[in-house]
Amino acid sequence: MRKVRSDPPARVTCPPLRCYRLGRQPYVPVWRAMQLQLNERAQATPDELWRVEHPPVFTLGRNARPGHLRAPGAIPVIRVDRGGQVTFHGPGQIVLYTLLDLRRHRLGVRALVDLLQQVVIDSLAELGIPAEARSDAPGVYVDGAKIAALGLRVRHGFSMHGLSLNVGPGLAAFERIDACGYPGLAVTSMQCLGVQADPQRVAARLETRLAELLECPTEAAPVLPEPLVRVLART
Repeated sequence: MRKVRSDPPARVTCPPLRCYRLGRQPYVPVWRAMQLQLNERAQATPDELWRVEHPPVFTLGRNARPGHLRAPGAIPVIRVDRGGQVTFHGPGQIVLYTLLDLRRHRLGVRALVDLLQQVVIDSLAELGIPAEARSDAPGVYVDGAKIAALGLRVRHGFSMHGLSLNVGPGLAAFERIDACGYPGLAVTSMQCLGVQADPQRVAARLETRLAELLECPTEAAPVLPEPLVRVLART
């Protein structure tokens, strides 16, 4: 009987991660654009990273308790479709939205969380900041204080939302909430830790490290994402 040769399966080449730089954009149009992208994407749709900075806003995840939003004041409050509790976005903070096909990368939700945390930990380590993850509370911490938050939505194997890293935001807004649903949780930033860094260079490092861990090349997109253009045109 002829023996059939069994070769290992060929490694699937990962298409480039398409990296968009959105600049400063209001939260709601970007969120609506992510929903549009999620609803319309197919298996052949390239993975995308959206780098953005938002004006001040509090967002409440699907499981967020209103009691954790203690004194919002004039800052807008928006309930959204990500997991997690309450967080703050504002100037001086990097927000990186990860629009990925998890099946393409053979990732589950927990593995994606671990991956994004590792991206932040590795990037901070290059700047001399020792950070760590916690098993009981997603995010990245320095000496017990939260420096990066995660919030995701996954549907049909596709992800949206992502991570935020405090480079140099004003931290007073975090005093108005129980950050990520934990009363008394301290929040810090790279600036508070004595590290002065250009937010765009830090964001570029996050993108590069994520691509390295996914074993994918990156591709800079010189325009806004098409779903965001459509959303902005309606506003």
